[in-house]
Amino acid sequence: MVHKILIANRGEIAVRVIRACRDLHIKSVAIFTEPDRECLHVKIADEAYRIGTDAIRGYLDIKRIIEVAKACKADAIHPGYGFLSENYDFAKECEDAGIIFIGPKSDVIRKMGNKNIARYLMNKNGIPIVPGTDKLNNKSINEIKDCAEKIGYPVILKSSGGGGGRGIRVVFKEEELEEAFEACKREALAFFNNDEVFMEKYIQNPRHIEFQILGDNYGNIIHLCERDCSIQRRHQKIVEIAPCPSISDNLRKSMGVTAIAAAKAVGYTNAGTVEFLLDDYNRFYFMEMNTRIQVEHPITEEITGIDLLVRQIRIASGEILDIEQSDVKPRGYAIEVRITAENVWKNFAPSAGKITEYYPALGPSVRVDSHIYKDYTIPPFYDSLLAKLIIKATSYDLAVNKLERALKEFIIDDVRTTIPFLIAITKIKEFRRGYFDTSFIEMHMQELLSKTEDRHQDNKEEVIAAIAATLQKIRASREKN
Repeated sequence: MVHKILIANRGEIAVRVIRACRDLHIKSVAIFTEPDRECLHVKIADEAYRIGTDAIRGYLDIKRIIEVAKACKADAIHPGYGFLSENYDFAKECEDAGIIFIGPKSDVIRKMGNKNIARYLMNKNGIPIVPGTDKLNNKSINEIKDCAEKIGYPVILKSSGGGGGRGIRVVFKEEELEEAFEACKREALAFFNNDEVFMEKYIQNPRHIEFQILGDNYGNIIHLCERDCSIQRRHQKIVEIAPCPSISDNLRKSMGVTAIAAAKAVGYTNAGTVEFLLDDYNRFYFMEMNTRIQVEHPITEEITGIDLLVRQIRIASGEILDIEQSDVKPRGYAIEVRITAENVWKNFAPSAGKITEYYPALGPSVRVDSHIYKDYTIPPFYDSLLAKLIIKATSYDLAVNKLERALKEFIIDDVRTTIPFLIAITKIKEFRRGYFDTSFIEMHMQELLSKTEDRHQDNKEEVIAAIAATLQKIRASREKN
């Protein structure tokens, strides 16, 4: 077993890893940049080291992070999610330095981090993929138009090295293609330092279903059931549910077998996620593989009773996976909602500031993963995630009821959060029935805004203007389609 782990991350996930370390009696090391000096992960780690003054740059400084790990004699690094978690160079530098990277091997990260390579490998191994192309950068615009014509509109342009909803453009007709292609390349280069773009058939309004994978260093791979991540805004997940409330047992079994086959095709180790798109005819297609722990991992933990962070550490330490697929028996339903510092009434603009009151929800089977506390000042430099509220119940209907209750008890002042918007989601009929797809937020935005109670009591004119602006966008989108 490793004896000291450096967490190359911040915020909620850093706190989560530190707690897993404590459960295993392993020393934890936090890193932080100057704006994060008062963040909770810095306060609760056994050791903490500043890695720079720039808010972001320090968390991306591979050389500096490895220097700190060596200096404090950490024998392992946990990358969390985001930042360097899926960076091939970081994993390779850790391996070369003799430091355990808690995740898959660097070569697997390289292969699955490039969506074109991933598509090729999946297709080669019989995993269903969405019809599409290889990279388009070496083709003329006329050749790209020919590709779109063969695939059939609408199509979606994607960055080969992208993720998190960046580097994506949906194209409904030929006249939009050239401009969308150039915009996709620019965004891909800006966010991923790689302007490689490819094209796929755009599956309209699919369900987004992902399977949690665990694999040890000896070829044993299992899945821990699925999560439904269809409720999204701008390709960003808002609500996640495990298991999916609207698929059959036969479909679940078929997708699970395929997810394991996908992981075995690349020799996957540690925790990862195989993501699928599921269409109206229950045909599913490989979307991507995330080679890290996911934000939404707690709902899998809740229905299976398996601590994924502890398992990550044990697998990285060389332990054999002592769970077989037949041992995985999910119980009940779990739902996670992401509470973010955003102003719903100003087009979800980020909302930084000092938290004057903080009372997280409590009660049976209610869990909160967070890094905030009373009098904590939210810095404006990072992702807006403040807390993850996770609830569990014996049935999906009861889970939704419990979620609504817990959200109404959750208090974060004096910053704007998405709590009222999340409460509104629990009141929508389709959500309560468990039947929805990735168009849920867009299709219900008017109703959601009308049901969203403004705890800060904005004037009615601002509320009406927000609804009118949203309706105008929806009408324009429908006219385009």
